[in-house]
Amino acid sequence: MALILRSCVLVILFFVLPFKATSDHHRHDDHHHHGLKSLHFALFQHETVNKTGYIITKGVAGAGLSETALPFGTVFVFQDPMTLTPNRSSKAVGIAEGASTTSSFDGLQSISVAKITLRLKRHTGSISIVGGTHNVKPSDHPVVGGTGDFMFVQGYVRSSPVDLKSLTVVYKIEFHLYWPPFAAQISS
Repeated sequence: MALILRSCVLVILFFVLPFKATSDHHRHDDHHHHGLKSLHFALFQHETVNKTGYIITKGVAGAGLSETALPFGTVFVFQDPMTLTPNRSSKAVGIAEGASTTSSFDGLQSISVAKITLRLKRHTGSISIVGGTHNVKPSDHPVVGGTGDFMFVQGYVRSSPVDLKSLTVVYKIEFHLYWPPFAAQISS
């Protein structure tokens, strides 16, 4: 009975409470709603092949490969700057570093692991994410940990392609972060 009640409370806390959408891509929204501290904002990741991202192991060729698809089994590592706007010369406020392995035969999907280190006005630390990435469609990645001001954080990060045609590929990274009540009290 207690397990069912706890499950219902978690469903209400994480799925029923309204989420604040942001239209300004670099706005940082810090909220407290029913004891849950949340933070919603977006940054832009800039990835340049053979400069900030490298193919370590080339996979096996499959059908229909293109400039946005890598061969099955390809291992790609990256250390990409994150800025406030899609323009690479805008203020850098973070670094995304990690690895992806192409996991679909069409070359469009991969399994990704990343640590995103952030230096924002009111928050500093890192966020760890893991999950499936689609090369040409938005992808949600669960947050699996954090350090500094992001200790105990939960939530997800959405990665969406902005520019896939330039030498430097740009992704919009939307952060939807939530602190459990005990963590919000520690960090306040």
